[in-house]
Amino acid sequence: MEEAPSYSPSDSPQAVPLPDSPAISNSSSPPAIDFLGPLDSDDDVDIEVDLALEDDFSDYESSGYDVSTASLSASIQEYVYENGRRYHRYFGTDRNLMPTDEVEQDRLDVHHEAMTMILGGNLHKAPLDHPQRILDVGTGTGIWCVDMADTYPMAEVIGTDLSPIQPMWVPPNCKFEVDDAELDWTFNADYFDFIHMRNLAQSVSNWSHLISSAFRCVKPGGYLELVELGQITYSDDDSMKDDNPIKIHFETTKKAMEKIGRPPQDTENMKRKLEEAGFIDVKVMRAKQPIGPWPKDKELKRTGAMVLLACDTGFHAYGMAAFTRILGMSTEEADRVCREAVAACRNKNYHIYNYMHVAYGRKPENA
Repeated sequence: MEEAPSYSPSDSPQAVPLPDSPAISNSSSPPAIDFLGPLDSDDDVDIEVDLALEDDFSDYESSGYDVSTASLSASIQEYVYENGRRYHRYFGTDRNLMPTDEVEQDRLDVHHEAMTMILGGNLHKAPLDHPQRILDVGTGTGIWCVDMADTYPMAEVIGTDLSPIQPMWVPPNCKFEVDDAELDWTFNADYFDFIHMRNLAQSVSNWSHLISSAFRCVKPGGYLELVELGQITYSDDDSMKDDNPIKIHFETTKKAMEKIGRPPQDTENMKRKLEEAGFIDVKVMRAKQPIGPWPKDKELKRTGAMVLLACDTGFHAYGMAAFTRILGMSTEEADRVCREAVAACRNKNYHIYNYMHVAYGRKPENA
């Protein structure tokens, strides 16, 4: 494995636009979006377990439930390989502890569908009104941007990320740039109608600078929305004990990220960060994300099935670099913690969930 170079913000690369992508025409009008109300009123309602899964088998497969899945510069395309996975390097190997390989890209796309389902099929919660410019920070595979470009064909949708792993074939109003959002932003002030950030906690060391940059670049009256997954697991029926491998993995990941100053986020501190930056009318909500298709409710069951698919590689994605680089675990020990969590996810007797936290705020008209 090649040793990563030293990194400091003073000599880090600036934003690099991706080459023009072949466009997919889209002449359809945007579908109406039926926004859900805040979920706080019922987010603690117990999820009913599907009793049809209560048989002599402990795993979903044995119960008959299908859980299977069937031109930039050379420096930007360079990566670090460890533990059999490919990781980001261009802005510094410490900037993102998640892999960037094809396996991870597939997981991100699957989890995008699950998170969209949790929001009732919506891509956002902020009440947008014919947005003209949209920014997605930390876009990953760019799937959220592509969906937003299809939903709002009259808007310009830009996605930025540390790594150029986005598709070439995208709608004509969608484009991507390679950039580090924790450096100074090069976008004009008062430029975007909507800025979106999802699942960035593991990569953000300076939330104050990040959100202040977004505040400067969003238009007066525009919105910033934050979406983060919680790192605490729950069970409404006491099916999760303290030694549950899923709980252990979540807690170990949380310990690692707190050690390097990147703790998980929740609605309370997300709301505080938005208000401290100057946003007003801040709204927060949270929703349960079932880990596995154990709920009786059909929509939650579908969501849990998608989450289970994502977990097949997700525990290794979140854990391997964090456990070995930060906590000093051996590769074998880290792999064991991840494999045991994957196996626990497939045990239908564990009715476990975590929360997806959402917060959005509006920039004052006179700002």
